[in-house]
Order: sequence, then structure tokens, then C-alpha cells
Amino acid sequence: MLYPENCLERLGFNEVKQLIHKHCLSPMGQQMVAKMQVMAKFDQINKFLRQTQEFKSILENQEPLQISTFFDIKSLADKIRVEGTYLVEEELHQMYASLQTVFSVLRFFEERAAVYPNLEALFEHLPVEKNILKKIETVLDPKGKIKPNASPALQNIIGDIAKAEQDVRKRMDSIYKQAVSNNWVADGSLTIRDGRMCIPVLAENKRKLKGFVHDESASGQTVYIEPEEVFTLNNKLRDLEFDKRREIIRILIALTTELRPYTPLLLSYHGFLTKLDFVRAKALFAIDVEADMPVLINAAKTRLVNARHPLLYLSFKEDKKTVVPLNIHINEELRIVLVSGPNAGGKSVCMKTVGLLQLMVQSGLLIPVHESSEVGIFDNIFADIGDDQSIESDLSTYSAHLTKMRYFVAHATPKSLVLIDEFGTGTDPQFGGPMAEAVLEVLNNKKARGVITTHYSNLKLFAGNTPGLENASMLFDNDRMKPLYILEIGKPGSSYAFEIAQNIGLQKEVLDLARAKTGTNQNRIDSLLVDLEREKKQIYDTKLNLSNQQNKVKNLVAENEKLKAFLDDNKKILIKEAKLEAQNIIKNANKLVENTIAEIKEKQADKAVTKQLRQNLQQVLVQNQVREDKKPEPVSPLNLNTPIEVGDWVQLKDSETTGQVLEINRDNLVLALGDLRSVLKKNRVFKISNREAKKAAQRNSYTGSVAEAISNFNAELDLRGMRGENALHEVEKYLDKSIMLGFPFVKLIHGKGDGILRKLIRDYLKKYSQVNRVEDEHADRGGDGITYVYFN
Repeated sequence: MLYPENCLERLGFNEVKQLIHKHCLSPMGQQMVAKMQVMAKFDQINKFLRQTQEFKSILENQEPLQISTFFDIKSLADKIRVEGTYLVEEELHQMYASLQTVFSVLRFFEERAAVYPNLEALFEHLPVEKNILKKIETVLDPKGKIKPNASPALQNIIGDIAKAEQDVRKRMDSIYKQAVSNNWVADGSLTIRDGRMCIPVLAENKRKLKGFVHDESASGQTVYIEPEEVFTLNNKLRDLEFDKRREIIRILIALTTELRPYTPLLLSYHGFLTKLDFVRAKALFAIDVEADMPVLINAAKTRLVNARHPLLYLSFKEDKKTVVPLNIHINEELRIVLVSGPNAGGKSVCMKTVGLLQLMVQSGLLIPVHESSEVGIFDNIFADIGDDQSIESDLSTYSAHLTKMRYFVAHATPKSLVLIDEFGTGTDPQFGGPMAEAVLEVLNNKKARGVITTHYSNLKLFAGNTPGLENASMLFDNDRMKPLYILEIGKPGSSYAFEIAQNIGLQKEVLDLARAKTGTNQNRIDSLLVDLEREKKQIYDTKLNLSNQQNKVKNLVAENEKLKAFLDDNKKILIKEAKLEAQNIIKNANKLVENTIAEIKEKQADKAVTKQLRQNLQQVLVQNQVREDKKPEPVSPLNLNTPIEVGDWVQLKDSETTGQVLEINRDNLVLALGDLRSVLKKNRVFKISNREAKKAAQRNSYTGSVAEAISNFNAELDLRGMRGENALHEVEKYLDKSIMLGFPFVKLIHGKGDGILRKLIRDYLKKYSQVNRVEDEHADRGGDGITYVYFN
């Protein structure tokens, strides 16, 4: 229920409807916009909202949905209901174009089944009857004209007409040439008069040419004569034209008769196109105002996040301005928000935004809010906005307000939304304030919801001490004396009457007299509110700065975590490399010892040769020891007196990590450590040369290659189908690589078969010194067809 009747107009809903009306392609869609109503059923509202949201998605994703051409099929269907009537060529062509659009849309959704379920509900169980198109195609050409071969009789008539026209043309040409040679003809050529071909003849020669005068020029000097000889031919041609017209009518009547049984289906197609045009217009408007679908809840409450008044948004968009978003919530505990603050500070816009967005949602329209907003459903929406004084009804401004208050109090329920602008005005404030307070108390007792704007101090005090009511104020910049248009819930706001008057230049003596007349208590209250506003502004700025600082700290912590993870990974990789190098040294040492013993045996313990071999062995062992004990030389720092600049390469002290300087902020450096960014103190790094930086990059690339080899290694080798010798060769290479990369165990798949390959592999593994033990796979997962090899 909406009250009063001009509620939609006062909240701006009629203007929204006009904007949607402009997006409609057809009169049918425009009629639906005009009939659009505010609903109160959750399922119905939810369906309409989701349909609009889905069509908005189609438009934003530039899906190939073409609905640019369709006409009023209903009027055509109503016309063919009557027996004996027929559709003319243009009407049939309109029906054909509209049906093509229908079938194109149906095909679009068929190809995207279940993608747009709510739009698909518009044409659920709607059949595609292409016989209608085929019947029309047999009669009309693509331009909407009757085909010459629409019937055999029409084809014959058209052929006879062509032949008769040719005969008339030949005879006329002959007579015309003769008249020209006799100088009877006026300036000009053959022309048509009353549908007849005539020769323009000079008036003085009109008796020299036998025929019928059809017309004469304005001056009377030229007459247009149809020669007697072609009169009969022209009559025959005229009869053929009548025959053609009668045949075309007969064809159209026959076609209309064939289409008459499809009338109910045509009406269904009409309804589908009308709804589609309506939903499309709503979606286009939603794109214009950057609207989205809020969370719809089946309760009398609302929570708007970053809400914008759609009409104000469009107006500001043209002027390249931005709208300050509104954040407000109304629920069971916070039922009525009492908004106060300076004049022209945005109180009325705040209240109208809540009311208009509520009307839009309950009419199935998307609204310009953040998608996390929650909007409920109200059974009643009451609005007291503007001055409704009436001379005819003998109503003053205050009487009009009281009339509305009486209705609000009588019909208010917990599912009512009450919107009142400048509550209590229109009469003596001494009496208007208490009256407004009484009305507010009754509305609160009835648990009605609402947004009310006021300047009355008694209402602010009442809202601050009454559960269910909440003060709110529009913030004001005390320094620049300008409103911020930001709603702050929890505290009342000052009207800033004196401050605004002083800012616009009102004389000082007037301001002093006004302050003196206002009274000490009122001045004290207003000053207190001004101080509160100033403190709120300072707190708001402080919170904003604190939030920025917290974001910076979070970013720094995240970068430090990345750097720590990067260093930990490098540490693990370096340890693995050291282990691999130690294993290689041990392997080489063992091979050297074995080769030395073998040579001693071959030389049969010759003392000189044995001595020489021992010296060679000792020399190699000493070289390995020296290489192992040799530590990498630390990178020599550059001239410490040279200041670090942007672009220099630096190295962390007590670490081999290097990076390039991106920024310098006092004692802090912003470094690029590979893909990471980190902030370090200057005293934690020293400059290095570009050559040393390249060496460090090469070491890092080697580390990356080892890590890549480990990630690409598969700890499972399939040997099934191989010959014994080839299998052992593959096993040897695979075990060496596994040990080199530091894997604790691997899996060899050799299959069961006769057990020959398994025995060969097991015997080989017994001789491999790095193998600790071997085990069969679990019986459920392959049993003795798979061998697990564990290394020392």
C-alpha cells in the first residue's frame, strides 16, 4: 500500500519509469512500463529482479541476442480472428519480421540452456512453429511484396500485363514519332494522365490527332491526348490490373485463413516479445545507473551499502561529478533513523534515496548499491514530502501534514516504511515539536520502520533516549564550512544556522541579536553539537590515516614473509647441493682407491710403482681436502664512502643474497630481490659491482635448475617388457640420479611373470652399496611385481 497517491511522484519513481520508457523498442513494452507497480510478494519480486540481472549480464557480455525488430502482433492476431478479413502485405511482413525475432531469441536461449533460467521461464513450453514463416514466404518476397509466382493465375496475369504494356508502348512510340515528324508535339515526352499513357500535343494541333483529351497544361497551350488506336489496348491493360488486384486479395485472404488457427500461438509470441522488451529496458536502465542486484530478504529491514540516488547519479554523471555513497541500515532493533544536520547537507536526499531504492526493488528493478546490500520487503510505504497545502480542499501546510500523520498512525505496522521530511514543521515550533514527538513515539510503539529528517532538538533528545530510535547526522566540514554529504549514525547533528549565516556574509549585528534571542541553553546545545561534529570529523580523519598505515604494515609483513620463505628455500637447496657434492667426492675417492689397488695387483707389488701410485693417491686426496676446506671468498665491498644510489646492486651483510635498489627513503632502501620487493636499512647492505651481481645471478639460476630437476623427477620406474640387460642399465642410471637428487626411496615396476626380471634386479640391488633395503609392494597394490628400494 502506498500513501499518499503522489508518493511515487514525490520520491522520483515516475522519473525512473520515464527513463525506462525511453529504452523500450515497442509500444507494448512502453505499456508494461506504464503499468509497473510496487509488489509485496517475495517470490514475484525475486523473479523479476533475477530476470533483469540475467538480461543485464547478456548486454554487458555482448552476447549475440538480436531483438531490434518486432511489431504489435496482438493487433494483427485480433484482426485475423474475424472470418473474411485479411492481412495486407505490410502487415504480413511485420508479422514475419516479429516471428523471426521470436525464433532467433528462442534459439539463443536453447543454445545456452540453464545459463539464464529466469529468462527461460518467460517462454517455458512455448513451441517454435516455423510453418507460419513458410506459409508467408510462399507469398511474400524478402522486401514484403507479393511474389509474381504466388499463384499460377497471378503469374499468368503478370505475364499478360507485361505483354499488353509492350504492345501499348510499341503503338504509342509509332504514333509519337509520326506526331513529332509533323511538329504536332509540344516540348516533352510521353507521359501518364489518369493512369493512361498520353502524348503532349500543342493546343492548335489537337484536332489533327484523333484521340481522347485527358488533361491540359495550366497555360492551356498543351493538351494530353490518348490516341484512339491505343485506347482499346489501354482498356485491356486496365482490366488486367484489376484482375491482378483481385487475385492478390484472393491470395491474401487464403493465406490469412491458413494463419487463423495459429491465433492463440501468435498471442503467446506477442506476450513473450512484450515481456522481453520490458526486461531489456530495465536492464539498460540498470547499466545506465550502474545498478546491481542486492540480497533480497523476506523481512521488513534493509541495509544499504554504497547506495546512490539514481536520478542524482545521472545528473552528476552529465556534469562529470561523483555522488557520495550512502550507508544506512534499518532492522528490528534500529527501526527509525532520525537524520539531522545542516541545511543543504543532504538529509532529504538521504531519506529519498532510501525510499526510491525501496520502491525500485519492490518493482523488480536493480538498484545502484553494492551487491552485498540487503533489502527487505515492506507491505506499506508512507511518505510525507513537500508542501501539500490545497486551496480547494481548504488545507494549510500544517493541516496537510497532520492529515498524513493521522493516516500513518492509523495504518502503521511492523512492515511499514515511513518517510517524513522536515518532521514537525508548518506551525509554531513550541507546539509542532511536541506533536511530532508524540507521533514519533506512537510509530515507534507500533514498531514501524522509517527515515525521518528534522531540525527539532526535542526530537533529537527523544531519539537518543528511546530504544528503537537512532540519531544520525550529515557530516559537515567546519573548516571549509561545507557539507560532506556523509551519513554518520549514532549522534545528532547541528543545523549550523549561525555558521552558515556567517559564511554567506550576514551582518554581525544580526548574528549577535539572533544569538541573544536564541537563549543560553539552546546556544549551549548547538555549540555542543558543533563540537561533537568537529570531534567526529577528527576521529574520521584519524581512522582513515590509521587504516592507511595498517595497510602499509600488512604489505610490509607480507613482503617479509615472502622474503623469509625465499631465503628458507635457498637454504634447503644449498644443503642438498652440499650433500650431493660430498657424495660425489666420496664416490670419486672410492673409485681412486679401487683403481690404485687394482694397478698395484697388476704390477705385482713392484716397490717403485707402488710408491709412485701411493704418492699420486695422496696428492689427489690433498687436493680434494684443500677444495673442501676452501671457503668462498667474501664479496669485497666497494668504496664505502660512495653513497648508495637508485639502480646500484647491493648485497646483504652475512649473506650471499643480492638485489637492486629501486627507491631510497632516508635510511631505508626498497630492494628488488628477484620477484620480491623488500625494505631494508642502509646499514644492513653494501654496494657490489655489476660483475659480482651477475655471478650471484648465475648461482641463483643454477639453484633454480636443481630445484626444477627435483620437481620434474618421477620416483617410479616402469621396466615391464624390457630385456634383462637393458633393464639393469636403466636401473643403474635411475638409481644414480635418485641418489644425486636426494630421494630417500624409489619404486621399480618389473611385473611378476616368471620372476626372471625380478631376480635379476634384486641380485643387482644387493651389490649396490647405497641401497639399504628392498621391499615388495602391498599385495593389494601389485605385491612382488613391484620393488621398493630404500637408500642409506
